[in-house]
Amino acid sequence: MLGDAPMQANLGIANPERAKQFYGGVLGLAVSSEDPLAVVVGNAHGQIRLAVVPVVMPAPYAVLSFAVPDIGAVAASLSERGVAAQRFPFLQADVRGVWTAPDGTQVLWIRDPDQNLIGIVQPA
Repeated sequence: MLGDAPMQANLGIANPERAKQFYGGVLGLAVSSEDPLAVVVGNAHGQIRLAVVPVVMPAPYAVLSFAVPDIGAVAASLSERGVAAQRFPFLQADVRGVWTAPDGTQVLWIRDPDQNLIGIVQPA
């Protein structure tokens, strides 16, 4: 039924201007629409609806992930832009904050200004 329907992620945010600066300015996603209730950002591969909500309740797990071919370059670029890697005491990450899974997949986690957890993934 929905096999061919376009998908869109939805995240809660408190401040649209701050979210646009992070998702557009820092992550490089294009703003495709905005109104008082939401900002929609995306790229050729999909969209994220950043919905303005009264209280943001960040999940304790990643709510969004990006697959990248070179996690080292992305980690360096994010660090230069002031985005810190999210570290977890139960996962051993390298100096960049990148954790390597047993199958060789590499993952870097970051948080947006509303503390939504985002994964940056380089598949094995």
